[in-house]
Amino acid sequence: MLSAFTARSIVELKSRDKSKVESILSYGDRLLVGLNTGSLRVYRVNEGPNANEKPVDLLREEEKFSKYKIEQLAIIKEAATLISLSNALVSTHDQFTYKLHDTLPKTKGASTFAVTSNIVNDQGIPLIVSRLAVAVKRRLLLWTWQDSDLISEAQEITLITGIKTLTWATGTRLIAGLTSSYVLVDVEFSNVTDIVGPGSIGGGSAQDTGRFSGAGVASLGYMGMGGMVPKPLATRLKDGELLLAKDINTHFIDAEGNALGRRQIPWAVAPEAIGYSYPFLLSLNSSKGMLEVRNPETLTQLQSISLPHAVQLHVPNPHVSLAHAGKGFLIASDRCIWRMDALGYDEQIDALVEKRRYDEAISLLKMLEDALLTDKEGRLREAELRKAQELFDLRQYRDSMDLFTKARAPPERVITLYPKAICGDLHKVEEGSEDAEENPVSDKDESDRPSSPTKTADRPTSKGQKEGAKDIASTHIAKGKSGVPVSDMSDTASQKSDAISEGLQRRRELEGKDLQAATSELCGFLVSARTKLQRFLNFDGTMKEETSTVANGPDGDINAEDLLLPQQHGNDSSLQKRLQEAAKLVDTTLFRAYMLARPSMAGPLFRLPNFCDPLVVREKLQQSKRYNDLIDFLYGKRLHREALELLHSIAKDDDDEECPELLKGPQRTVTYLQNLGPEYIDLILEFVQWPLEEDSKLGMEVFTADSENAESLPRDRILSFLKGINSKLAIDYLEHIINELDDDTPEYHKELIEEYLRQLKAADGDQKGRLQQTLLNFLRTSKHYQSWKILPLLERHDPDVSEARAIILGNMGEHRQALGIYVFDMNDSAKAEEYCNQVFMDNVNSPTSPSFNVRRASTSTDDISPSIYNVLLSLYLSPPPPHKPQWDPAIDLLAKHGSRLPASSTLELIPEVLTVKRLQSYFTGRMRAANTVVSEGRIVAALRKTLDDSEEAKLRLGEQFIGGNRGRNRSVLITEERVCGVCHKRFGGSAIKVLPNNSVVHYACAVG
Repeated sequence: MLSAFTARSIVELKSRDKSKVESILSYGDRLLVGLNTGSLRVYRVNEGPNANEKPVDLLREEEKFSKYKIEQLAIIKEAATLISLSNALVSTHDQFTYKLHDTLPKTKGASTFAVTSNIVNDQGIPLIVSRLAVAVKRRLLLWTWQDSDLISEAQEITLITGIKTLTWATGTRLIAGLTSSYVLVDVEFSNVTDIVGPGSIGGGSAQDTGRFSGAGVASLGYMGMGGMVPKPLATRLKDGELLLAKDINTHFIDAEGNALGRRQIPWAVAPEAIGYSYPFLLSLNSSKGMLEVRNPETLTQLQSISLPHAVQLHVPNPHVSLAHAGKGFLIASDRCIWRMDALGYDEQIDALVEKRRYDEAISLLKMLEDALLTDKEGRLREAELRKAQELFDLRQYRDSMDLFTKARAPPERVITLYPKAICGDLHKVEEGSEDAEENPVSDKDESDRPSSPTKTADRPTSKGQKEGAKDIASTHIAKGKSGVPVSDMSDTASQKSDAISEGLQRRRELEGKDLQAATSELCGFLVSARTKLQRFLNFDGTMKEETSTVANGPDGDINAEDLLLPQQHGNDSSLQKRLQEAAKLVDTTLFRAYMLARPSMAGPLFRLPNFCDPLVVREKLQQSKRYNDLIDFLYGKRLHREALELLHSIAKDDDDEECPELLKGPQRTVTYLQNLGPEYIDLILEFVQWPLEEDSKLGMEVFTADSENAESLPRDRILSFLKGINSKLAIDYLEHIINELDDDTPEYHKELIEEYLRQLKAADGDQKGRLQQTLLNFLRTSKHYQSWKILPLLERHDPDVSEARAIILGNMGEHRQALGIYVFDMNDSAKAEEYCNQVFMDNVNSPTSPSFNVRRASTSTDDISPSIYNVLLSLYLSPPPPHKPQWDPAIDLLAKHGSRLPASSTLELIPEVLTVKRLQSYFTGRMRAANTVVSEGRIVAALRKTLDDSEEAKLRLGEQFIGGNRGRNRSVLITEERVCGVCHKRFGGSAIKVLPNNSVVHYACAVG
């Protein structure tokens, strides 16, 4: 058991002294003892190294303090007033001289009283308000002090039955224990509220909710035997909570009187007194002389101290003195007073952890303030980690992992709990540490038992409690509930030790369904740990700039050191390296766990950036024939060569029937290569060759796919590579980057033309015609090749490239040579005319072109500007030798395009042998063109005059619609209230200006 307190006798009456201790009061270093003789003894409590030899000094004794025994003592420090209860009367005394001030006559017949002091803000001014409550049968009398002054006469409140006990819940609320129930009294407003509780606590539900489902077996026993009915007890706990106790029934409430819904304390015998000494709950059983110390949260009995004949429990009022700090309470019998010295809180926590009382240690750590402990957060975390490990040994894997996650356990510490199939190389447990775990309870636990153990207190009082005692190791820990349903921790120590020893053995031999269940729960913990590590590490292993050793998260700040085991002595690895190792361990273990418990989750893990060990993953996936997942993993780890080599070997292996069909062809390799960036161009060109050999169209998708990677690959290297394999592939690639990607690099355009010419030389039949047309279309549409570099590639006398030469010469501005090819080499007047039309339209669209003066129709006989049609007409009518004039094409040209030819130069070209009749169509076209120009001019002039007339009418007469202005005939009304729209001042006699929208402004405002 825990040794939270040690009893030290400080006052012991001598054998010849026939007096008896009736009441005690402790404040500061003073101890007041009221005797049955009416005397008051004043002691000074010594502190320091000599306190054990002489714990107290008797300062004085007031023999005539009272004529009767002193039943109760209290102090109002601010008023320097000592209050006593003697002979059923309450009296006030001086705190320092102990002289009687006054006897309160209204308190005749008083049975008990209670005092409280609190700080109250009165309009921003802090005041200390003290209150005295006295119970006189059914009446409750109240006096109030403000600082040191009594400010009111006695206030009286009458209750339904006699008052047995009084306990202050707050500065203005009082718990009164009555004969059959409890009430909450608001002394400010004189309100009384019944408190409903189980069993003998009282209230409407007392018949059904007691521990023994009735009116109280113990109460009936007392009544039947004529004994005394147990006194209703109450004590304040932390944070405004209170505990009510009567007989063996207990009830936890808040300061408003509302039930907290907590279970009852498993007392076997009704206590005589209860109290709260931070942070423990105390109960005194005078019949057995036993003080019990319990955890108020878990209700577990932590310690029992034998104090023969002890009848009083006194805890200094925290409103008077905070010096006790949970340590200075007193226990008194008729002849002796003990002071309870507390063990340091750090030592108490260490003792609970050492004895594997993790629930108690965690509860105590949460109750204690940070200033009272050394590294409270670290101790709480370590206790939670040890409890989680214990839960794991008891096969409660989900609860264990939940607690590990909550406590932010280092992943390595959790992973080592698993066999080698999960933890890998971490499966190394030192024999010494295992032996220590197998013997958690040492022999010294026996010495921690009380000197006079009480069997009654250890024995369950009902069948339900017996079952709870048997299931302590599982029910209490697994459900995470507070406390254990037994009174003595030692009863279950051996049971828990055996269970944990069995758990350690199971951990070594974890397999089958147990391993499956434990691993399934481990996955959740590892995912959480992975998320925490990502707050510090990028996936390339570098530290995130915005974090150092602490990162923010939805569950609070996380310290990087919490995710790591303590660094061993002599190991000076940097934090970044340690985090990288932890991330690698977590991801690799998560992979092993998925492969064992959730195989379908392994694939998604690889599709995310991860720190998995490639050797472990590759071995596992190859064993299970999960090649797709292996490829995804290698891609994520950027082990592209290994992945591509594996794909090639699988595609060539036709004997492996378990291999997926998708991996047996080049499709998977092509898809993989498409996902590689330009920095892997060497690898791409190396492994794309065999897909090109098997399916060139599919293989070309590596370079022609509509993706960012394909578009960003170095095109010159790809082109060189494809030309080395097949010129057709090079043409396909050049057409792709020029036509679809709009690449305007002249070299690529020249390369494509050269490839077309090579293909054209080797082609025949229909294929040659298609290639010729493709080449011509490209020469016409592309504007990015250099014509002077292409012209030498086209042989002058090769009829297959004659038209191509004409296009190139036209691009160079050599229209006469280009038309000469159409007219003389190709003898195709239609194409020559089409060429002229194209040149003419190009010049129309770009009128700044200096080549020709472009006119839609000429009406001047003196216009001698050249025209592309002039060039063609001259070739028809005045051809170079040995060619002969071509009259029919020339006359047809004059008929169709005569209006586009300068009249003077055209007539000079027409030979005299041509009659006017044959030129009739030419002259007719010229005249019609001239008339058209004149008519268009007249129409434009008429339209302009109409527009001018319309605008002038609007100006003079205004727009013809309702509400519109009336032009210069409009008027505006200026009133005294009308103001300028710019300066917002009245117009008065100032000059104004009316705007087109009828708004009026000062003339100066409009000008300025």
